[in-house]
Amino acid sequence: MDEEKKNDDIFVELAKVKSEPMPIKVDDAPEEKHPDEGEGTLTVDVYDDGDNIVVQSTVAGVDEDELEINITRESVTIKGERKKSQKVEDKNYFYQELFWGSFSRSIILPQEVDPDESTASLKNGVLTVKMPKLSRGKTKKLKVKSAD
Repeated sequence: MDEEKKNDDIFVELAKVKSEPMPIKVDDAPEEKHPDEGEGTLTVDVYDDGDNIVVQSTVAGVDEDELEINITRESVTIKGERKKSQKVEDKNYFYQELFWGSFSRSIILPQEVDPDESTASLKNGVLTVKMPKLSRGKTKKLKVKSAD
């Protein structure tokens, strides 16, 4: 009977917690960081299209000459810089959410890729890097030649 009473008390307490409104914390003084400080991080999609590991990222406003992509068998690193086209004084901003300046992102790949056969393209502000997967299970038959 005592055990049943304890269980009832637990359910009563849970019901109270669920019915009470949760307080919402509003931060009136967010951390101040000037958009030109530090290095930004890219958001990416990484997926397998069957033959390739594909990395996509939005890099709108970045010239293709400002992008640097380094690929190894195990990883890809994308670096670049988004430059402002005009100077606006801080006091004239209503909102300032865009990131301006240098950015980078390194991604450890889920499978080994062939860096030499990889390609990168930029269309409508979306960077697409296609890296052919290396198949460890794939075998190559070699013909033995005479060493005369």
